[in-house]
Parts: sequence; structure tokens; C-alpha cells
Amino acid sequence: MAVTEGTDFRLPLDTVYAGRGEMVTDRQRKDTGKAGEDEACRFLLNMGHTILERNWRCGHLEIDIISLDADGIHFVEVKTRRPPMQALPQESVTPGKQRRVAKAAARYLATCRNGRVRDMECLFDIIAVTLAEDGMKVEYCRQAYYPVFV
Repeated sequence: MAVTEGTDFRLPLDTVYAGRGEMVTDRQRKDTGKAGEDEACRFLLNMGHTILERNWRCGHLEIDIISLDADGIHFVEVKTRRPPMQALPQESVTPGKQRRVAKAAARYLATCRNGRVRDMECLFDIIAVTLAEDGMKVEYCRQAYYPVFV
């Protein structure tokens, strides 16, 4: 194909470069994220958690999963990837993301009507899900960080 001046090489708005030689649509990215969150919920339920909320939002703040177990209330960030990966999924939970999750957790607790939940220990976890052809791999990083910067 000859390239001529003025040729438009823009991608459709819902397409992003996946970094491994393939294009991924926004729909595929959302489906991957939902599959990871579904698996993370199953994992937490099997660990004895009660799921209180999924994709809880307040303005621009969001928490993927809010769950409860005997140790307290868990604010869980889920990261899902398909191999090959440039980095582990949990490595993408940056200090900035941690601050946003902590801020969302504070907002959740402030608006929560259940006083018992508000008084519980707060834990900030990460669940990394890797989707491969041979199945899913789940890594649970319990108390992955302590938000001292809320």
C-alpha cells in the first residue's frame, strides 16, 4: 500500500493497541475486566467473604469489590490481564490508584448506614487475575497496602 500525503491512519475510537501486536476494542477490554472481577468474587466467596458491593461508585471514585469477613471490611482492587504481559497485574496499582481507592473507601464508610461496618477494620487488597488459554490464575494480595495518605 502506498502512503500518500493526507492519508488518515487513525484507529476507531473504541480500539486501543494492546502492546503485543494486536488491537483490542473497548468492549473486549471491558469483557476481560468483568471476567476477572467475576472470578475474584468467586475466589472471595470461597474464602468465606460476603460480597457487599461490586463496582461501587461515588462521582469519579470507584471500588471494584467491597467484601466482609471475620477480619473486617475489604476494599478490593481487581486487575486482570491476558498473557503475554509486560508486568504483573498488581504492579499497575500505583500510589495514585491507592489514594483514589482509599478516598473512595472513606466516602463509602461515611455514607454507609450500617454502623457495624463503619467500625470494622479496613483492609485494602489486590486480586490479580491472569486469563490464559488453560484457565485463570488468581493471586490474592491481602492487605496489599496501608493508605496513610487519605
